[in-house]
Amino acid sequence: MTVLSAEKINKSFGPKKVLEDVSVRLEEGEFVSLLGVSGGGKTTLFNIIAGIMPPDSGKVTLRGEDITGSPGHISYMLQKDLLLPYKKVIDNASLGLVIKGMNKKEARAEAEKYFGIFGLDGTQSLYPYALSGGMRQRAALLRTYLASDGVVLLDEPFSALDAITRTKMQEWYTGIMEEIRLSTLFITHDIDEAILLSDRVCILSGGRIENEVRIDAPGPRGEDFTLSEEFLEYKRKVKSLIK
Repeated sequence: MTVLSAEKINKSFGPKKVLEDVSVRLEEGEFVSLLGVSGGGKTTLFNIIAGIMPPDSGKVTLRGEDITGSPGHISYMLQKDLLLPYKKVIDNASLGLVIKGMNKKEARAEAEKYFGIFGLDGTQSLYPYALSGGMRQRAALLRTYLASDGVVLLDEPFSALDAITRTKMQEWYTGIMEEIRLSTLFITHDIDEAILLSDRVCILSGGRIENEVRIDAPGPRGEDFTLSEEFLEYKRKVKSLIK
């Protein structure tokens, strides 16, 4: 079932056309990456899908409802974790639920259910400064998930982490998606990351999505997969399609 779709999105800034007839869909429980060079329009597309910015034309639908230009329907996580330093981890994680109208006690109780799943047990009463970079990203992802209704936009959430932590987070996320059935639309410049995480890789180039590669390898995928000939073959194919 298609949970999210952007259809024939066009966007220009003055004379510069950033997006031209861009269409992308996300099925329930699916992980789709938008891959391309910097300045290719990926973040602009996310801003439109999230309702932060209106398109010049085209529409965005969430579970069949037109949400074009209407913010607050889809959770959106940027590169930085943006945890509030004066709030405990439990209150950072449950912030979206409070904003939606749940009282603080109920929001904490709901968030508490997921601390084990997200590998955050024992951090509830800590403040963000006490967490490692990877743990901060987990807390931010939990906050995004709780506010999401099952659909999230992630804009390079692992890019600021060191290489070892980033690899661990990628493997962890592929596993957790299976458990919580999260539908994810993901921005990356990293071909390896896109292949490791995705069900489909959409290549955005020149403001258009002209190519898509389906990754049929079973998940969750780990380091062994990235060393396999199958992975290298996917990488060759993706690289050949990037302009």
